[in-house]
Amino acid sequence: MVNWKKNLFFVWLSQILSLAAFGAVVPFIPLFLRDKLDIADVNIRGAWVAAFYFAGQVGFCMFTPLWGVLADRYGRKIMLLRANILSGLIMPLMAFAPAPFILVFLRFMVGVFSGTVNAAQTLICSTTPEERHGFALGTLSSALWSGNMLGFVVGGYTISELGFTWTFFICGFMLLSAAALVLFFVDEDFAPRDISRKKAAMERLNPTVYRRLIPRFSLIVWSILILFLFIGVARNFDNPFIAMLVEEVHGPEETAKWTAIISAIAAVAGIFSGLLLGYLSDRFSPGKIVVPAVIGAALMMIVQGSAQSLGVLGVGRFFNYFCAGGIDPVFQTMLSRATPPSKRGSVFGLSASTRVGGSLISSVMGGYIIFHYGVRWIFYSGAMVFALLIPMFLIILWLRNSYEKVEAGLGRCRASRVDDCPGSPE
Repeated sequence: MVNWKKNLFFVWLSQILSLAAFGAVVPFIPLFLRDKLDIADVNIRGAWVAAFYFAGQVGFCMFTPLWGVLADRYGRKIMLLRANILSGLIMPLMAFAPAPFILVFLRFMVGVFSGTVNAAQTLICSTTPEERHGFALGTLSSALWSGNMLGFVVGGYTISELGFTWTFFICGFMLLSAAALVLFFVDEDFAPRDISRKKAAMERLNPTVYRRLIPRFSLIVWSILILFLFIGVARNFDNPFIAMLVEEVHGPEETAKWTAIISAIAAVAGIFSGLLLGYLSDRFSPGKIVVPAVIGAALMMIVQGSAQSLGVLGVGRFFNYFCAGGIDPVFQTMLSRATPPSKRGSVFGLSASTRVGGSLISSVMGGYIIFHYGVRWIFYSGAMVFALLIPMFLIILWLRNSYEKVEAGLGRCRASRVDDCPGSPE
């Protein structure tokens, strides 16, 4: 019998280490390109930073479906071990990259083999009683912000005091330590599905399988999923370039330390924002929460882009994360309420995929903008992307209200047993 509470604790602990490892290295790549690969030109360096992030996302998107199939066939624990071990072996190699394209290639390879968050969520869902899934996944999600915050602090200190090489090796050690926790303390009672090769081949040839690959959702659900694509763009537009803005504002001295401090402060804002706005989303209409939050996030992007001191930049970063960090829970709540319970697993998977797609778009756009206009225009452009969310959200509210009116009309028709009722909007 698997002890799901023990599993949850050690997987949670391993996720903190995994995410701290990435947080200790990835935000400081602009400084690595400047100090180790001698790319002083801000515009060229920004283009390589965008390529670095883009390569990781592409690798992740290309191979995540494969790891999902293998997880169903060979088990979820081994997939989490794969993500941590291979990432832990590849990440330290970045310290010895002789050229930026080698660094980008290594980031692609890490993206191919990583995915610790998805693997951890799948493992926890498979070993936790269904009635405790909400608690387990909520606990696991807290490791995201906690791990990132720890990583910012570790990376800022070790880069300043020990240098990049030691930081990359510490990153690898944390990932391998996370794997050790899973290997020795996490249990899985995995029973693979008994599907013969012949049956699997017949399923692949059956045309109805292809039709089932595209799920049927209502217009409101697809509209919210498109909105998640834009949220992915808005939330990830500026992240790769915060270290370069710190350098622009403060100068090249102690850039790593101040980037770590500002990023950790922003992570704290994200923790409190998700809790507060997620709580309010159950008590107020989405419009009363989302519109002020989006306006605040857009204004704080402008504050960051025009900052002339670290104090102003830190305040802008804190309130930007506070406003933007609470948008996701509101939209997730809307998505859940608009989706039948039997389809929520599929729709939440699609929402995650659309956010990753938004990250890919933001990497391409960010690289173009920073190359041609400079780092401050990254933040001004990010404010415009946030502003675009408002009309899109208002359209979705209108669609939702129309959907509810039609559903209410259908309910009255069914109650009165009228034969010529209109069809359902779904």
